[in-house]
Amino acid sequence: MTDVEVDFGETGLVPAIAQDAESGEVLMLAYVSPEALERTRETGLAHYYSRSRDELWKKGGSSGHVQRVDEVRVDCDADALLYLVDQEGGACHTGHRSCFYRTADGDHVGERVFDPEAVYE
Repeated sequence: MTDVEVDFGETGLVPAIAQDAESGEVLMLAYVSPEALERTRETGLAHYYSRSRDELWKKGGSSGHVQRVDEVRVDCDADALLYLVDQEGGACHTGHRSCFYRTADGDHVGERVFDPEAVYE
């Protein structure tokens, strides 16, 4: 079997959704460069590319809330990824388990699992 060739397009990045491998909960969306995908596959830990910092980053590098990647899936057009993960702690820098912790109406529907001020001092 050969690897699927991911289409990183003109930007060199593809969106990646992190989903809890057990519950199916969507945890976050981030971007992945070829190097981030390679590091993820080599280490089994989720790596992404920060567009705001313009650098590769390992999820949980500063918080300790890593994502252990069970499987990487590629969509039908090979231009988006799905990371099936085991999340340690929260996925969101706001302290929530998922970055999708509120509705479009502003209702708070997610669980806060850590204090970001204590983690990111």
